[in-house]
Amino acid sequence: MKQPARICILGGGFGGLYTALRLSQLPWEKLERPEIVLVDQSDCFLFSPLLYELLTKELQTWEIAPPFTEILAGTGVRFCQGVVAGIDIDERRVQLQDGLEIPYDRLVLALGGETPLDMVPGAMSYAFPFRTVTDAYRLEERLRVLEESVADKIRVAIVGAGYSGVELACKLADRLGERGRFRLIDISDQILRTSPEFNRTAASKALEVRGVWIDLETKVESIALEAIALEYKNQVDTIPVDLVIWTVGTQVAPVVRTLPLKQNQRGQLTTTPTLQVIDRPEIFALGDLAQCLDAEGQQVPATAQAAFQQADYAGWNIWASLTNRPLLPFRYQHLGEMMTLGTNNATFTGLGIKLDGTLAHVARRLAYLYRMPTLNHQLKVGFNWLAHPIVETLSVVSFFVKQVGVLEQFEIFRLFYCALYPLRY
Repeated sequence: MKQPARICILGGGFGGLYTALRLSQLPWEKLERPEIVLVDQSDCFLFSPLLYELLTKELQTWEIAPPFTEILAGTGVRFCQGVVAGIDIDERRVQLQDGLEIPYDRLVLALGGETPLDMVPGAMSYAFPFRTVTDAYRLEERLRVLEESVADKIRVAIVGAGYSGVELACKLADRLGERGRFRLIDISDQILRTSPEFNRTAASKALEVRGVWIDLETKVESIALEAIALEYKNQVDTIPVDLVIWTVGTQVAPVVRTLPLKQNQRGQLTTTPTLQVIDRPEIFALGDLAQCLDAEGQQVPATAQAAFQQADYAGWNIWASLTNRPLLPFRYQHLGEMMTLGTNNATFTGLGIKLDGTLAHVARRLAYLYRMPTLNHQLKVGFNWLAHPIVETLSVVSFFVKQVGVLEQFEIFRLFYCALYPLRY
């Protein structure tokens, strides 16, 4: 009998995981159904736009980082945890660091990007990146140490005034409160350079309210244990800091950069509009590591939103290539931008809508809930989000009840009952 085709997907982010899920849902004939293998070095998927909420305890790890085994249960997709050591595109084999080799008929490269910490002296040793759950845990531990110290002020420098830098500044400012002293540093002449004006204005107000100092047109010269050297107008100043967070730049993983495939200056693989690597139609590339022009000739941005959309096309085109059907050129649709600007605060622009504040926070949460990988996880997270305020309210009521006598307890319960069932009174 003819062996079923094997599809190997490297990277379990928005591009890789959602491609695997899409492939599992397509109408394969019984004898055509391929073996789908998803490879990632972590055991959990990360819904990265919500990573900031871990720092303020608004969300828990299980909500934004569910295990792959849980997500893929019942899909027919096999998960393999491991680090990619090499790819032999001639023999069509993937080598993992533990020695395992995975042959493939179709390969999906969706390994995402890495934060470059070799751009300035000292960054590798003293700066904290913020891209993975591990990064969040390391940052959380450092924050805990600083919060437990006797220092009056906690001085934080955030390098990069793009989306990640602005969102981190607002979240950490809310967490540290009056103890926090923040500097947001960027070599550009404005924050959120590629963002719509509405978002930029809302972000500027949020940073100003929180007392975040913004250093624009400023270059980081070096980073030391408790200091950062900044150059502004050819003058270098060394400023004491307790914590430096690095959010600038994205680089392609070395295992991809060494492949004998067409790449741009940043090491991104050049693809056709069908998301296939130039001269290698059996290899599909998407997300941060791909340079792609869509069917309209527009440059596809390296964002989670773009990878989410590419995954749908990648899954379809792999299915089409294995079942002798025409492939579809990718058409990117910009659906808007969302940012968190502190606790229960956000901004949203898109589809003709502009929101900020609490309403934007709710819209952002609902949009991300809809994009979570499976219906089962959506239901679990959605129920938890609905139940959390009720649990918090009951905890507060319970605390006050313990402080008063029997008659006061009866009155509190009566008022609480009336609040829940106002139509009965």
